Amino acid sequence: MASTPAPTPTQRNAGIDLVRVLMTMLVILHHSAIVYGGSGGWFWRQEPNASNPLLVMFNAVNQSYFMGLFFLLAGYYTPASFDRKGAGRYLADRWIRLGLPLLAFFFVLFPLTVEIADATGGADLLRRWGQGIVGGTHGPGPLWFALALLIFAHAYALLRWAGAFPANGRTAAALPRPRTLLPAMIGIGMVAFVVRLVIPVGHEVLWLQLGFFPLYILLFVTGIAAAPHRLLERIPLRAAVPWLAVAILAVVTLPIMIMLHGVGGGFEGGWNGNALYYALWEPFVATGVILTLFAWAATPARRSGPVGRWFAANAFGAFVVHAPVLVALSRWAATLPYTPWVKFVGVSAAACIGAFVVAAALRAIPGVRRVL
Repeated sequence: MASTPAPTPTQRNAGIDLVRVLMTMLVILHHSAIVYGGSGGWFWRQEPNASNPLLVMFNAVNQSYFMGLFFLLAGYYTPASFDRKGAGRYLADRWIRLGLPLLAFFFVLFPLTVEIADATGGADLLRRWGQGIVGGTHGPGPLWFALALLIFAHAYALLRWAGAFPANGRTAAALPRPRTLLPAMIGIGMVAFVVRLVIPVGHEVLWLQLGFFPLYILLFVTGIAAAPHRLLERIPLRAAVPWLAVAILAVVTLPIMIMLHGVGGGFEGGWNGNALYYALWEPFVATGVILTLFAWAATPARRSGPVGRWFAANAFGAFVVHAPVLVALSRWAATLPYTPWVKFVGVSAAACIGAFVVAAALRAIPGVRRVL
């Protein structure tokens, strides 16, 4: 596939910043959808799990690509960071930028979110939060992503030391052709199918849903390979459109498969047709959506003004703090006499704004900007 010329190494990509912001907001909408009848695990829900077919579809499509896109970007920025800092400083930086937010959420924000979700009144919230920090339930929540990236960072450093990822090793100079992408998508789908025979979707090992990780690992490695020639910033729209069409066709088949759920077996995993379909469905949707997003981001019109830079600077912080913000807003909205759809729209918008504002306030504290 043809590509546009590579940007200069120091040029900041406003389009990728915008994609990061949009994906962070999509994470918030994804969890808000779970509250109002989508599918998945969350701290608190108003409607029963998977009770709203449209929100179930929304969550399924999101899951196919949005966290994978974050892993792709993480891999994309890894080689340059490692080469610039060296192994020691690179890993130390990962522990500051990922480990500290992970620990903060694990021991502080997770108990806060649990107490907000369980609260019948707010008068003693601080007392119960303190009790939760000391002796309550803890976990990474959405910061499982930071935990996974820490593991990936250490694996990358080890492989670089072993020579598996040499600094001047083979990299992708151009986008792969369809005859390469197609078997890769089928292959990773089959790997996911096999993994889910043992660890179905929804089952966690050390807080990680390993059933999704074959695609995450592939995308992280793909980002590493694409980094030297900055291929994610050079994807032409004409190369992405055919794969977007494939993704749309795949999405159209999902409602049919959901209606036939009882016939084909569980999507989560197992030796059945639905599990095979879902494992193959994900990489086809992910490829089309991810390529299209980066092609859209690569257009010359993408420029970053003050508002865009503010959102980009606070995106990771918003990701870290969005759980208690969203749970607090959805618990408050439960008292309002509106339909779940109205609440989903209103709470999602308010949670997006609130998470970014809280992140910006935290980053104004001396020293926090180094972490968030």
